[in-house]
Amino acid sequence: MNISKIYRLFYVLLIFSTVLLQSCNQKDLSFENEEPQTLNDSIDFWIEASKNDTYDVNVRKQFLVMSYQKIKSAKIDTAHVRKLSHIAYRNFKLGDTLLFKRQNSEAIDIAQRIEDSLALGDLFWNYASYYNKVEVYDSAYYYFNLANTCFDKSGSLYEAAKMQYGMAFIKGRFKDYSGSEVLTFKAIDKFKKIDDDKTLDEVKRRDNTKSLFSCYNYLAQLQNDIQEYDRALFYYDKSLEYLKEIEKSEELYLASLNNIGVTHLKKGNYTKAISYFDDILKRDSLKLKSINHYARVIDNKAYCKFLMNDTINVHRYLKESLRIRDSLNYKAGIIICKIHLSKYYAFAQDTSLAISHAKEANTLARINKNGRDYLESLLLLSKLDKTSAQSYLEKHIQFSDSLQTVERRIQNKFTRIAYETDEYIEENKRLSQQKIWIIIISLGVFAISLLSYYMNRQKLVNKTLVLENEQQKANEQVYLITLKQQEKLEREKVKERNRISEELHDGILGKLFGTRVGLGFLDIKGNDDTKNQHNKFLEELQTIEKEIREVSHKLNTNFDSSQVNFRSIIYQLLESKSKIGDFKFELSFDSEIDWQKMSEIIKVNLYRIIQEALQNITKYAQAKFITVDFSIHDTDLVMIIKDDGKGFNVNRKKKGIGIKNMRTRTEKLSGNFRINSIPDQGTLIETQIPI
Repeated sequence: MNISKIYRLFYVLLIFSTVLLQSCNQKDLSFENEEPQTLNDSIDFWIEASKNDTYDVNVRKQFLVMSYQKIKSAKIDTAHVRKLSHIAYRNFKLGDTLLFKRQNSEAIDIAQRIEDSLALGDLFWNYASYYNKVEVYDSAYYYFNLANTCFDKSGSLYEAAKMQYGMAFIKGRFKDYSGSEVLTFKAIDKFKKIDDDKTLDEVKRRDNTKSLFSCYNYLAQLQNDIQEYDRALFYYDKSLEYLKEIEKSEELYLASLNNIGVTHLKKGNYTKAISYFDDILKRDSLKLKSINHYARVIDNKAYCKFLMNDTINVHRYLKESLRIRDSLNYKAGIIICKIHLSKYYAFAQDTSLAISHAKEANTLARINKNGRDYLESLLLLSKLDKTSAQSYLEKHIQFSDSLQTVERRIQNKFTRIAYETDEYIEENKRLSQQKIWIIIISLGVFAISLLSYYMNRQKLVNKTLVLENEQQKANEQVYLITLKQQEKLEREKVKERNRISEELHDGILGKLFGTRVGLGFLDIKGNDDTKNQHNKFLEELQTIEKEIREVSHKLNTNFDSSQVNFRSIIYQLLESKSKIGDFKFELSFDSEIDWQKMSEIIKVNLYRIIQEALQNITKYAQAKFITVDFSIHDTDLVMIIKDDGKGFNVNRKKKGIGIKNMRTRTEKLSGNFRINSIPDQGTLIETQIPI
């Protein structure tokens, strides 16, 4: 026996002595009395030992080291490469990501060399799990897709279904709802085929049933996201049917009840929602077993009662939920609690506390990159903080637009990944076979796949357009809120001016007049200088009366609240952009335009067209003077935006997205869009909309 073998034997004995010492102090170890007999038995024994969390982490890592060395010292076969996959994954679970990546990459090379599709799928699954955990979702999707292809090739239905569910979850995260739903149904079909297998053992059947529960539960969540609440409730009911077959499912059952309650809340069935939340809270053990779930349910119940205008115990429940989530450092829950508290304080007319909680939620959502709650907090602040309402709404619009752009980019990337994965597999097959007839078949398969890809992509594009249309409607609502708030603000300004005018004219002016008249009737005795001085004071009072009367008339003149609203909004937009772009502007309105009767949709789109034009002028034109003119021609509303900037060649083939957006908005209103620009002579934009 050479020195290296003696050292290795000593090393193994040392590890086992450590394990034995720890085993003396532990109970119920699943492999306590096992004794490995063969090479494979010892490898399996050590891999299982690495899963036992009663051992120290370093000891568990040493088990994996021994397993790895045993496999590498033997001839690598299919069984060994799959064990290498398990070893790499266990290192990942124990936190050694560098070792995991090295071993997983090495195992992939071996699996590709021996053409083991099942092992290769398992190794790709390892990478998908890793990237999913570190939230690199495009890479996670890529490896889920590779693993799915490998499992399909090897006929592994359960694993392929798991991969499709993983891809569906990632797509849903980036609002590709149709793509996510399709993948989930594909996974369900596979799980159901497995469920129909009468020879399936009990453990696998239980895992398969739990997977079916998860799929239907996730489908319900997708329907909630697109506001199809009745469909969501249908899928929740389906998921509960499978949940009944799972042992020890109390926690999952309560979570499902909470989800159903939230769905009824969103649907507006507040009484029904309260009944579900109460059903959960009547379990005394909930607070002890899952304090986080308890905090979620009392927050949902409190918010539901608030929406019903029933404020009894609402504040107490919201504060208790916030305290629990704060103690658990559960950031997402803290944000939701603060938003709900802000709405409660706003209802209680405690504006300062409402704004404070909304700002805290906004800051926390931004730090934690929680886009949904960040947008909600901005919208809430725009309603509460009147002085900064426009700023918050602009942030809301900008972030919403940028979020949509990012989501579309990632959705397109997922589509490319699926396509590029197919290409990658076909290319490997072509290189491995090295035969001309395989090349011809591969090209034929590729052509069919390409055609199928474009057909499926067209279907997905149509579905995506529907979703984008819904999103556009949501954006329009935000703009309508902006206009209505500005209108309300302007009406209040006019009302306040009129009130001040009336106070000056009817109150102060009347009192001054009475005082002056009274002083005029006084019989002032004294010399001529004193009498002259008295007359001068009376004249001064009369002059003051005249000035106050003029101020009063000016305050109460030329303010028609029905016309000033939209004008002032456009003026404020021009004023704010002129400071950024360093230009002067002139705004003119035809007096015949009745903005009060004008459609809000027209106002919103005109506002957005001006906003887009000013954005382009600021970025590219370097203009010093801009005019915006509104007029009526026959039955059409005409808006002209003109600048003295650099201009550009309108005949160029590629036009910016801003001009396309302006044209699209005009055409959506059945109007005509025209742009005329000459280099170094400025640009003119004209929209003509029938009213």
